[in-house]
Amino acid sequence: MAEPLATTGPGSGAPAKPDRIGSIDALRGLVMLLMLVDHVREFVYLHAQVRDPMDLAATPPALFLTRAASHLCAPVFILLTGLSAHLYGQRHGARAAAAFLLTRGLLLVLLEVTLVNLAWTRSLLPPILYLQVIWAIGLSMIALAGLLFLPRALLAGLALLIVLGHNLLDGLVLQSGEPGYVLWSILHQRGLIALPWGAARTSYPVLPWIGVIAAGYALGPVFAAAVPAAARRRRLLALAAAALTGFAALRGLNGYGDPVPWRPGDTLAATAMSFVNLTKYPPSADFLLLTLGLGLLLLALFEAVPRRALGPLRVFGGAPLFFYLAHLLLLRALTEAAGGLGLADPAGRVAVDAPAQIWLIAALLAGPLFFLCRPVVALKRRARWRGLSYL
Repeated sequence: MAEPLATTGPGSGAPAKPDRIGSIDALRGLVMLLMLVDHVREFVYLHAQVRDPMDLAATPPALFLTRAASHLCAPVFILLTGLSAHLYGQRHGARAAAAFLLTRGLLLVLLEVTLVNLAWTRSLLPPILYLQVIWAIGLSMIALAGLLFLPRALLAGLALLIVLGHNLLDGLVLQSGEPGYVLWSILHQRGLIALPWGAARTSYPVLPWIGVIAAGYALGPVFAAAVPAAARRRRLLALAAAALTGFAALRGLNGYGDPVPWRPGDTLAATAMSFVNLTKYPPSADFLLLTLGLGLLLLALFEAVPRRALGPLRVFGGAPLFFYLAHLLLLRALTEAAGGLGLADPAGRVAVDAPAQIWLIAALLAGPLFFLCRPVVALKRRARWRGLSYL
């Protein structure tokens, strides 16, 4: 189980470095592996593109489940980012946490518009610059750098208001050229922002994600060293139950909560897929209740797993930025090599035939990524340079 703020290196004569919380790193590792599956899909299954919500008439169940599994990634990762920021602040102080969030957030924004877009588009100045999840995490961290000074109750209330209430703003749609269009495209409305050489696509409007990262920060005291492990698991399970019950109730009413209602299908499976076929861009209240509820449930379960059993997942989750950049560059290199060997289809795409192959490729890539990440994680755990925290 996790041991918050446990120390290592007794007798070293130097201040012991706080141990990382195993359940947090393990859950982060799990969602990053699911992200790997989804990004493999993006590289080798573009001949069967999907949207969110998905077109159930055109999306086979196996592809639906492959895509739906990745829906855990962004909400859980951003929740854990807020939680980790709280734990960082408990060790170093609120001002240090705010400074870390601000600088790391700016770094992520810079990486999104340079290295990340280069990996996706093969160009530093693509006609469309996609502002995706790294951008959203960066802006959310920058926002949290200011919000974390609010009283915890007020911060938690604001997080709940944003997560559950932002769909009230769905009717506010601005057109390019109207006052506030750029800001609103960044906050809540997917749009194209003109650039000197093309346009930027705000794929991940950030307002709901600010609510998620704030919720993670407000969750922090649950992981205080003074909280017994059993009590922490009970609180996590209670929060998970509340979120999942709220999702079931709100989605069942089929009104507010998601812009696209669910519909009964010809089979129970078709009805179930429609029920969980939720809007991600921006993430609806239903989407966040379901994914965060499942994330909190997994976090509680990981709290009960022996630390040694979590070892592989902790490696994947222990250096998330390094993993993210490494997996994208690896995917780009492999697809370029496959194309050079004549394995591309007539449209120039490297494609596989079935969703099962997506999972197989991801599993094969997980091995080398593990061995790439392991020394980086080991260095982070033993070194005292705070700059390594950015990885």
